[in-house]
Amino acid sequence: MDWNKALEAFRRHRFEAVYFDTAGEARQYLAGEIKGETVGFGGSVTCEQLGLYELLGRENTVLWHWKNPEDRGRFAEFTTYVTSANGVSETGELVNIDGSGNRLSASLFGARTVYFVCGVNKLAPTLEDAVTRARQIAGPANARRLGSKTPCAALGRCIDCNSPGRICNAMVIHMRPIIGTRSVVVLVGEELGL
Repeated sequence: MDWNKALEAFRRHRFEAVYFDTAGEARQYLAGEIKGETVGFGGSVTCEQLGLYELLGRENTVLWHWKNPEDRGRFAEFTTYVTSANGVSETGELVNIDGSGNRLSASLFGARTVYFVCGVNKLAPTLEDAVTRARQIAGPANARRLGSKTPCAALGRCIDCNSPGRICNAMVIHMRPIIGTRSVVVLVGEELGL
């Protein structure tokens, strides 16, 4: 996969896009960028692996339903939102699939700035490949992680089920930044998340 191609494509699409070889460098960048904000987090293994809740909590108010269930639904308070993506295309699009819509809605409306922090394992050549990655790799892996009683958790692949426990009920593709929102894609040359 070609990070340079992806960076150029995101920049052509008016996203801010930065690349770091290591997760440590990405952490330093985010800590330097985000100060004095109310930061919301999407359900993100990537953000958890990077320790961003603790790191950004030093100089910001941080809200994350994974850490404090009472933070669920407090989207109107976010000035900055930090999440990842289930698929990232070299052609400059971000793909996210969600069961309850919290990550999707928060990435679309409310925050002044949204950071998408994505490891090399999320990169796919085309938008179609990024959607396939989200559905066939990230979805089943997250279903297993959550202990979902779904076919994908058992089979390790999506069969487009109609299970009540389905965690992929909605999909958002960020093709360009949302009007009025600063959108920053942080690409990391290490595997992060699922």
